[in-house]
Amino acid sequence: MSSIIKILPDHVINKIAAGEVVERPASVVKELIENAIDAGATEVFIDIEKAGTRLIRVTDNGSGMSKEDARTAFLRHATSKISDDADLEAIRTMGFRGEALSSIASVSHVRMLTATPGSSSGVMVEIEAGNVKSLADAGAPRGASFEISHLFYNTPARLKFLKSAATEFSHILAAVSRQAMAHPSIGFRLTHNKKPVLDLPLSMSVKERAFQLYGNEITENVMLFSGGRDNVHIHGLIGRPAYSRADRTYQDFYVNRRAVKNASLTHGLYSAYGDMLMRGRHPVGFIFIDIDPALVDVNVHPAKAEVLFRNQSQIHDLLRDVIREGLRAHGMPVISTPEATG
Repeated sequence: MSSIIKILPDHVINKIAAGEVVERPASVVKELIENAIDAGATEVFIDIEKAGTRLIRVTDNGSGMSKEDARTAFLRHATSKISDDADLEAIRTMGFRGEALSSIASVSHVRMLTATPGSSSGVMVEIEAGNVKSLADAGAPRGASFEISHLFYNTPARLKFLKSAATEFSHILAAVSRQAMAHPSIGFRLTHNKKPVLDLPLSMSVKERAFQLYGNEITENVMLFSGGRDNVHIHGLIGRPAYSRADRTYQDFYVNRRAVKNASLTHGLYSAYGDMLMRGRHPVGFIFIDIDPALVDVNVHPAKAEVLFRNQSQIHDLLRDVIREGLRAHGMPVISTPEATG
């Protein structure tokens, strides 16, 4: 009887991995911005054409790569962020899996131009469908520029399931906005079809960055809060109860500056407001949690979008209590309703 179980070839494996990491153009933007942040960039420029299906260009002034690193950066599981399994217990960088560049390159055309500080020249790498087409010395400023074109050209089913250009670009705008909110000390610029969309100079505070992104309406209706215990610090911006919204548009959670999803954190936010929210209304909150990386697992989702805490219930209660105290400090008479949900 012939065997029916087969080992998949590498090019198929890479496309499957790309589907886990690169769901849509916004996924590419997010991964490239994270790499720029890890490279120590103070400026990140994002240029988009046709909602990312024609072109995604992310340019930074970070540390760049040597020719040797540029050669290996696109190999699967190639990363400078971790060395062994012990490093997975305390992730301190935005990226770490070593899948992003490989996955992006397997479903697009990639051109990378990069140079390290003080180098006499840079290097240009061109890749199609995961295959290196050229690698050569080239003039380049310090940092890295990634041009991603023809995204999903070799996976037509995935291309077919993308939404309208307006919807896909809205996801890109949200991804850039979250990264900008998490890193106010970095300047961001975003263009779409050569038209400026965001121009965010570096700022000194989260509230100033909120003003840059969302304008007066948000900043006039949010309040700073801060607190914590046991080496967990929770801070950010919370909305006045009267400024509750019909959706969760302005509701983001960040753990060690990483934008995340976590049902327990969401529940903690709603519980903090108690009965101050009308049924069907949602609080505004930009919540930052600074915690020992050893106490949080960011390795539970291919795109690093979800996290688990080692002490989930304690973080939930601490978040609820710190936000309640923040509301009280601003004169809001919070009445506890532990069963409040989002």
